[in-house]
Amino acid sequence: MADGVTVRTAAWDDLPTLLELYRHLVPDDPLLNLEDAADRLERLLRYEGSAIYIAVKGARAVSTCTLIVVPNLTRGGASYALIENVVTHAEHRGHGYGKAVLEIAITKAWELDCYKVMLLTGSKDPATLGFYQSVGFKQTKTGFETRRLPRRES
Repeated sequence: MADGVTVRTAAWDDLPTLLELYRHLVPDDPLLNLEDAADRLERLLRYEGSAIYIAVKGARAVSTCTLIVVPNLTRGGASYALIENVVTHAEHRGHGYGKAVLEIAITKAWELDCYKVMLLTGSKDPATLGFYQSVGFKQTKTGFETRRLPRRES
């Protein structure tokens, strides 16, 4: 990728910069300490193929998304994937970093023989919706959710 940015899976020592980056997704979220973050990352990685992808510039993570691969008993046993926690640092938006991490996550899902990749957004912003469409996502279903934590305003 141009201008010194690389995209790769997150490593354990990326946790501090990832936690900093997530502040650009939900600024008022409760802070997660490193020990708890490491525990969550270990649990996430137990799902074969699941990973956090980051675009890194220097020592800073500038964009990220999480890929979760879910084993499945339908579709001939083909797994499906969820993408969550898509965020780009406010100072680095508009450079293609978010698109790059999403494209790598989607490619990985196809390599793992997932039959679909799903992503939900609460945003109604046409720019955000256009961004996801530019990566290949289509609004094809109606999503429902129930929450324990309040919905974040976008």
